[in-house]
Amino acid sequence: MKTFIYIVAVSFLSAAFAGSAFAGDVQEKQQQVQEKQQEVKEQQNELNQARQKESVERTQESNKSMQQVSRASKIIGTKVKNPNEENLGDIKDLVIDPESGQVVYGVVAFGGVLGVGDKLFAIPWDALRWNRDKKYYVLDLDKDTLKKAPGFDKKHWPDTSNKWERLHEELNQFPFYHPKG
Repeated sequence: MKTFIYIVAVSFLSAAFAGSAFAGDVQEKQQQVQEKQQEVKEQQNELNQARQKESVERTQESNKSMQQVSRASKIIGTKVKNPNEENLGDIKDLVIDPESGQVVYGVVAFGGVLGVGDKLFAIPWDALRWNRDKKYYVLDLDKDTLKKAPGFDKKHWPDTSNKWERLHEELNQFPFYHPKG
């Protein structure tokens, strides 16, 4: 009988030890799986960042190309949308620095109905990105923020360099003024 109890006790302890060793193996395997999942996430993030960088570079190149070869008459009237493809208006005019000959602002009309009651916004030209389909410009801004931006109406354009400079200073607080490049 003592031998039987001894055998049962040894068997029980062996099973307990094997069970805890098995549990340790399971925990180790779970840890390895979690580490592999983390590695995959990091690789996906790196890939997404590389794709995003490539997309930005293609967009910038497209912008350079579009801005170098476009006639003002082709740009004026072009739609402006945000990244969610919500309509933000259309380009009504271009403001050019007479000394450098560079386009400084795209004047975007927003709001109103059928051109009546539109508010005009001087958007820094480099904040507007030409989309790949070449159908509209993209401004990384939501409608509410645009509504709050300093603007002017059709009858009261800034008519002196001082007024453009004041508008320029007011625009400095808005996110579109500092485009990401």
